Amino acid sequence: MIEIIVPLALLFIIALVKQIPKIGGDIRVALLVAAVSSAIISGLNLGETALAFVDGIDRLSWVIMLSLFGSLYAESQAKLGAIDTTLNSLRAAFGNSPKGLIVAIFITLILAGSLLGDAIAAATVIGFLVINSLTELKLKPEQIGMIILLGASIGSIMPPITQGVFLSASLVGVDPSPVIKIAYVTVTIGAILAILESFRFVRGKKMPKELIPEQKVIQILKERWKTLIPLLVLIAIVLANTLFDYNIFTEISIFAFILEPLKEIRIVQGITFQVVSAIIIAFLVSFLFPAVRKDTKGVFKNGLGKVNQTVQIQICAGVMVGVFYASGLIDKVALMTEGLGSSMVKLGGALSMVVVGMLTGSQTTSQSVIVTFLGPILEKMEVAPELIALGASHIAAAGQNMPPVGLTAFVICGLIGGILNTKVDPLKVMMLALPNSLYFLLIGLIVWFI
Repeated sequence: MIEIIVPLALLFIIALVKQIPKIGGDIRVALLVAAVSSAIISGLNLGETALAFVDGIDRLSWVIMLSLFGSLYAESQAKLGAIDTTLNSLRAAFGNSPKGLIVAIFITLILAGSLLGDAIAAATVIGFLVINSLTELKLKPEQIGMIILLGASIGSIMPPITQGVFLSASLVGVDPSPVIKIAYVTVTIGAILAILESFRFVRGKKMPKELIPEQKVIQILKERWKTLIPLLVLIAIVLANTLFDYNIFTEISIFAFILEPLKEIRIVQGITFQVVSAIIIAFLVSFLFPAVRKDTKGVFKNGLGKVNQTVQIQICAGVMVGVFYASGLIDKVALMTEGLGSSMVKLGGALSMVVVGMLTGSQTTSQSVIVTFLGPILEKMEVAPELIALGASHIAAAGQNMPPVGLTAFVICGLIGGILNTKVDPLKVMMLALPNSLYFLLIGLIVWFI
């Protein structure tokens, strides 16, 4: 029992008690301390512990590589102007009314969130572009915060580049492709609900003349269509596999020749996952354009900088996951729960994920801590692995924005407050976003109880 209680107690104490000098509130330290304490209590020697570290990071290598190359790719698109083209095109298509402008902003936020795989990064990148426009619609700062929070958060789980689903699938040990196909539907519904929720903010309001686009969509695309080439390459590769089961990385011999040897290298093999490989191809295509080539250093510096902390957390989570498996902790927890009712385990697991996500503001942390244990337990209860992964990703997405503590909301409020020189209440932002969070929680519970 001690080998279960001590690591988890240390994990939660360090992660949640910010008053601890130097390490309080640092989830990276919390994950590493939990891993090391588990290794010591379980009697793993240095060699076994090192192998466990590698095994755990390898389990999450898809997600780590997705974050790294996704951020690099997103930064290259910012330099190229693809994000501006997308936002301006959407504004021209929908932006002649306040509701249309909100739709355009949501789609842009969701696209950025999907490309970056990180809600905070997406909110930061797009936030600067849309805050003033939303202010001119006379929206309250908290309403602006809710739109940015939901758009960026939904984007981080939106297929085809969906970090939340990839992480849950990695932790459960299942192919994410079937999960992604279902997530297309559930996440799109969540996005539509978020947009409809936001329409009430502009009810009865007129569009300021200065916000009405001067150019038509055709004009914008005629002038700037080249900036969308890398994005179209990425979409084509991913959709060919998702919709038509055609994977260019196995069907085209040159790609297979390059990638096959990499699949045998632990951790590095994360780049051979189809979506990651597709992002790398699109990233390389971006360098055909002078705007990206001329600022290669800036692309790498800014791209890596934006996901630096996220990747560190993922690596530390991988270390903890590897040790927990090597020490037999996962099996012991599964045995302890055999006498519990199925409903109690599912509800308790969901509640735990929500609480951890709420307190840390991170779906990555929530899944790494809870799904590591919960996944094998639910499998023994004969829940399909694909449904375990789908439910976990949605419940984690719900938890990270739940009041009273959501890191993303605090970051967004700081961004809005800085630009508008006003105080923004993050709790109000989270409460405005609560219906959407409850929707994702409900979807997660439904697929677990099917």
